[in-house]
Amino acid sequence: MQTPHFSKAAILTLVIVVITLASWEFFLRNKMGLSPDYDDGESLWSDKRAMVYEPAATTTVFIGSSRIKFDLDIVTWQALTGKHAVQLAIEGASPRPILEDLANDENFKGNLVVDVTEDLFFSLSPSSVEEPNKNIAYYKKRTPAQRFSFQVNHALESQLVFLDKFNFSLNALLDRLRIPDRHDVLTMPVFPLACARITFGRQDIFTQRFLMDTSMQNEIKGIWTFFDNLDTAAPVSGDKLQAILNPVKASVDKIKARGGQVIFVRTPSSGHSWQREYKGYPRQLYWDRLLAFTGCPGIYFADYPPIAHFTCPEWSHLAQSDAVVYTNHLVQIMRNKDLLPAANLRSN
Repeated sequence: MQTPHFSKAAILTLVIVVITLASWEFFLRNKMGLSPDYDDGESLWSDKRAMVYEPAATTTVFIGSSRIKFDLDIVTWQALTGKHAVQLAIEGASPRPILEDLANDENFKGNLVVDVTEDLFFSLSPSSVEEPNKNIAYYKKRTPAQRFSFQVNHALESQLVFLDKFNFSLNALLDRLRIPDRHDVLTMPVFPLACARITFGRQDIFTQRFLMDTSMQNEIKGIWTFFDNLDTAAPVSGDKLQAILNPVKASVDKIKARGGQVIFVRTPSSGHSWQREYKGYPRQLYWDRLLAFTGCPGIYFADYPPIAHFTCPEWSHLAQSDAVVYTNHLVQIMRNKDLLPAANLRSN
């Protein structure tokens, strides 16, 4: 009886796999116009969290929600200030758990910029703190094997588009299947495929395809409207609001007591999102109160004409070209307010 030649089968299988992956990669790059990006999970976040101990004179840490991830152009910030931008913001989440984590870290004595998206910053929903708490827990328990695995993944992700697990893994693609709505079953919307890319520094950047496709932009506007209609609870007020502000002030005080600096920023929004936020969270009751209670400086985009009238493609985040403009003005505003020492700034 002849012995099967398993080696031939293995070689054939390998050839088929390589051709399939190469074809998939070619399609993503050349037909969809995508470039490699990075899975923005707990591993990448933890890699940046470890950088907060860099000297305060050369580093600024940013926390918040998705807006500061889109709106802060890291290359522009670092070129103008000479300061490394450590991006720890998390999409769809409140920055309060990260603020508390940094405050309780005796080794953190640096400069902190906190982005305020009102319906997330002032949220009491458990979902608004789930991702930050998960990332913080992962960072504190990272093993050498996990760190090594992250370095390997970084090397591969920097070269291959199809390794984007949040868009092109099997589970991600299955989530995009159009399933008809059923009675009493809520189907959550899914964001358009690869509308943005994520840099290794954790900056989110809209793709050119998205910026040129108004139907895709309208699709995301519809998602924002869906979530707005889903959230019928009134914004926090009274004792509940104070219960949010008290630990925020305690965290700020700890950082300032160690020689650190905390600055609040309100990044741009437009259209329906801006109207809803402006009416739902009156400035004097939330933003002004936050600054007064914590004793921190703040930069509210609507106060400065050069950055007051951006049009966000989907109401909530800036295109990269506008992010460059916004970051230029943010640096200048911070300098005018003596929040950035002039000696740390580089000329244009």
